[in-house]
Amino acid sequence: MTNPHDIIIKPVVTEQSMTEMGNKKYTFIVAKNANKTEVKKAVEKIFDVKVAGVNTLNYDGKMKRMGRTAGKTASFKKAVVKLTEESKDIEFFTEM
Repeated sequence: MTNPHDIIIKPVVTEQSMTEMGNKKYTFIVAKNANKTEVKKAVEKIFDVKVAGVNTLNYDGKMKRMGRTAGKTASFKKAVVKLTEESKDIEFFTEM
């Protein structure tokens, strides 16, 4: 995966993630096989910022039922990226 847009899938926009933006923490859904180093390099290249640290969380899909039919929601990987103090904010999130 050399393309950074293949690693960063989409941003997470929730109430908790929006409050963490004050501490320069941004949340993204990332590729399941991406590690912390790849996520750090992808965020630095796409948004032109300096990353201090990355925390990743793996989520398994949950079983869901609707009547007789049963299914499973998709599993995904989430990354919380902490920027350095001298780094600028990500413009994508400031427009919301």
